[in-house]
Amino acid sequence: MTRTATEWPALPLDRWRDTYATLHLWTQIAGKICLALTPRMNHFWNIALQVTPRGLATPTMTAGERTFTITFDLVAHQLLVEVSDGTVRTIPLEPRSVAAFYRQLMDTLHGLGIDVRIWTMPVEIPEPIRFTEDETHHAYDPACANAFLRALLSIKPVFQSFRCDFVGKCSPVHFFWGSFDLAVTRFSGRRAPERPGADAMTRESYSHEVISHGFWPGSGAVQEAAFYAYAVPAPAGFDAAAVEPASASYNQELGEFILPYEAVRRSADPVASLTAFLNTTYEAGAKLSGWDRDELERR
Repeated sequence: MTRTATEWPALPLDRWRDTYATLHLWTQIAGKICLALTPRMNHFWNIALQVTPRGLATPTMTAGERTFTITFDLVAHQLLVEVSDGTVRTIPLEPRSVAAFYRQLMDTLHGLGIDVRIWTMPVEIPEPIRFTEDETHHAYDPACANAFLRALLSIKPVFQSFRCDFVGKCSPVHFFWGSFDLAVTRFSGRRAPERPGADAMTRESYSHEVISHGFWPGSGAVQEAAFYAYAVPAPAGFDAAAVEPASASYNQELGEFILPYEAVRRSADPVASLTAFLNTTYEAGAKLSGWDRDELERR
């Protein structure tokens, strides 16, 4: 296939790690604002961010008689608050602490007459520091942030094409700010076993059987950028299933198949390589779990 220089960019963690950590926390602030101002949807789909040609955007939120969105523009490197009355406020995306970013965003919203309170503790990260107190994370490298966006823009169409082959219940292709991953999830339509001791968000997320695929731009358990695939509940034999491409493997600690982003990026045809991973891991999970594929898949 023919590729341009902007497609499938490198995401070396040694260069991008600090920006990734800071941007993750900044998006959690915007995401928690969305959590406070949107009605709850099944599986918390109402709070997921959307990938746009310029970055990551919240769904539309309501404040009184107006609506607004918050967008991380990773091309012009600014945060935009766009209001239905035509008002636009911008905050430069540049090296600044999480605490300073939190103050400026909340002050901006207050100046617009949008008063919202959020729980200031980050989620899904080890040793969290409250947004109001975090002076530790303050990195922002524009080149790394833009490479991250270009990776998402290369991956999203592949995920969307994969989604279109499924006619059962399926999530949008969307970005979760808690785990900081692009994801698409297929559902069998059957209830999943209860998860004793799980928090409310986990119980809601996995209330029904799923096979989920996604992309981490970096993670604690998998340090480098990688694609993943898992089934909940995982059927017997799933970990031994033969999947493609050859660079994919099952991670016993995570209970997921992992495919390094770098292996896809360097392959002769990244779209075909990623598509093979999505299809073969889904087929393994659906077959072993006894999904009614005639009813769920486009024929």
